[in-house]
Formats: sequence, structure tokens, C-alpha cells
Amino acid sequence: MFNEATVVGTVIEGLLKEFPHVVCVDDGSSDGSARVARAAGAVVVEHPVNLGQGAALQTGIEYALQDPDIDAVITFDADGQHQVNDAKAMLARIRSGEADVVLGSRFLAGAAEVSWLKRLVLRTAALQSRLATGLQLTDAHNGLRAFSAQVAARIQLRQDRMAHASELIQQLAELKPRLVEHPVRIIYTDYSKAKGQSLLNGVNILADLFYR
Repeated sequence: MFNEATVVGTVIEGLLKEFPHVVCVDDGSSDGSARVARAAGAVVVEHPVNLGQGAALQTGIEYALQDPDIDAVITFDADGQHQVNDAKAMLARIRSGEADVVLGSRFLAGAAEVSWLKRLVLRTAALQSRLATGLQLTDAHNGLRAFSAQVAARIQLRQDRMAHASELIQQLAELKPRLVEHPVRIIYTDYSKAKGQSLLNGVNILADLFYR
């Protein structure tokens, strides 16, 4: 999370109804996000400065894997876009033995409600991932993901910012786990759009993709 104090408490409260262990990585927030997250019941790991989403995910995965009883790791955005029921269903597919990795896709359930810019970015990212890895994914930049603990332990993200999503897909292609996509619903609010769908953000994602 990065400056998500407005919504992160509600997100955590929703998660704790189904998931007893919620870890928030505070990526250098200045708005009291860490305090709000702790008050809501999450374990908070703090970066002293903002390092980027890729770095935050890697920190969270490494922290979670310190639990010897862990069987899976789910990544879940702090801004309220993701649905707890989707995460629960994805975890069930891991625990059933069907898959080692379950990636959320907003396009499997039908037309996603995204802006033209976001659609362009996501389609470009999906095309790039197919060309680079051979994985036939419909949504390569969805932050809702579930991994078995064994796969999570082999993920080593070095791209700190937006390019981490493409790096993750590349690593999964090399690891060759049993991988499926799962239809998920993303809730786009005015808040989440302001946080993640600006023109500059879209340009930065595309620039990172083509640079890689």
C-alpha cells in the first residue's frame, strides 16, 4: 500500500472475514496508512521509502513465507478494487490440487469496465507476455494472484515498479507450474481510478514493457 489510509482499513476488515493472516507492505506512505492497517488487524511491514509495487510484493511474499505452515500466498490490491470472494475461489483451486498458480483475469467473465487507456495497456501487456513467454494469458497485469507456497518461494522480483508484472510472468514461464486464469471482477471507483488509471501511469506501464 502507498497512501491508502482512506480505504485500506475497510479492505483489511473484508479480507479478515475469510483470511486470518493479512500482511500489508507499507511502501513509504506519508498518510498514516500503516497505523490504519494495524488498527484494522493486519500485520504491517514497512519500507522506509517508496520503492514501488514490485518491491512491495517481493517483501510481502518473503515475509509470508517465514510462516512454516503456509500453503499459499495471495496478492491483493490495497485500494478496494479486488473482491474477497474471487480470492477465496482462487485459493480453493490451489488447495484442490488443480493448479500451482491462479491468475485473476478481468476479461474471462466478459467485457471489463475499463477506460480506453487501461484497455490499451492491458491488451498490449497481454500481447507482450504471449510473445515473450508463450503463455496465452488474457490479463497479464492483474494484481489478484494466488500461488502455492512452493512456487511463491521461487519468485524473485527485481523490477521494483510497473515492469514487475511482466517480469513475474516471465519467471512463471520459466518455472512451468500448473497455471490457470480465473475470472474476477474489478470494482473501479473514482478513488481507484485516480490512484491507478491516470494517463501518466498508463504511459509508464507501456514504457516499462517496451524497455524490457
